[in-house]
Amino acid sequence: MKPSYILFVLLLILGCKPKKVDYSGETKIDEKEFLAVFKPLPLPYFLSDTNIDKHADTITIGIKAFKQFFSDSILYTISQNENQLKIHPVGSIIKPNEKYLLFVIKHKQKKRLMVFAMNEKNKLVAGKELLSNSNSTNYHFTLHINKEPTFLISKEKIDKDNTLLFTREGWIYNNVGIFMAVTKDSNEGLDKKIVVNPIDTLAATYKFSGNYFKDKKNYLTVRDGKNTNHYVFFIHFEKNNGTCTGELKGELNLNTPKTGIFTQNGDPCIIDFNFTDKAVQLKEQGSCGNHRGIKCFFDDIYKKKKSQSPKHIK
Repeated sequence: MKPSYILFVLLLILGCKPKKVDYSGETKIDEKEFLAVFKPLPLPYFLSDTNIDKHADTITIGIKAFKQFFSDSILYTISQNENQLKIHPVGSIIKPNEKYLLFVIKHKQKKRLMVFAMNEKNKLVAGKELLSNSNSTNYHFTLHINKEPTFLISKEKIDKDNTLLFTREGWIYNNVGIFMAVTKDSNEGLDKKIVVNPIDTLAATYKFSGNYFKDKKNYLTVRDGKNTNHYVFFIHFEKNNGTCTGELKGELNLNTPKTGIFTQNGDPCIIDFNFTDKAVQLKEQGSCGNHRGIKCFFDDIYKKKKSQSPKHIK
């Protein structure tokens, strides 16, 4: 093979190598190059406040590069000296109408996991801190992101009685342009918490209307709907010694004489109801994480409570 031909092939191979992007910001980078550094996150996604670093890419996004796409006011809220900050990409979540970019932003020894929501034109519309490696409490913080995505932030600790105390809040981005809390699950102060059944006084004359229960903390109420194939229900449960709770008020429609389904526009939660004369079995089919804790489900069987006949007065 002629040396000139070999040299030509080598030059061709070298010329085909992808251009190395400079993320320092000293040179202008285009939008596509910037977004490419955020690899899609596998969902569901879990992260703890003790291992934030392990999920961040080794690539550092320079302040000048960051400010090509985001306002420097975001950084100012973290540190007035932006040169002390180091920014690392974690990943992205792509949806039809928006995308989410996750960063780890370091300031000295403090590390924050941030999420920025961008619209279909790739303009920043909202941001939120999800986790931090420094807090002044005894709580341990974790993050769970499901496919919707809902960002579920949990805090847990063991109290002096060796009891697990927890609070979990689910956050979503809405089209108003903010992150808002959509669910909260906690066992702190349970002795003061009173569960109010919002449909208890409604009519119960249809075939499957009534009260179904396992015990006083795990029950299902079914009441008459618009017609005999439509019901309203309220369910409350406390599982795993009260460390995992769920609550949901909704409507179900019968699709066979003895089976029904709960589904609602905009809610990924789907629950199947299978009725008998004495009980009902629930099976969670969709993702109902907005209505319950992470480690428990709406799957269960509830026995129907016999209605009491009125006593005759002589």
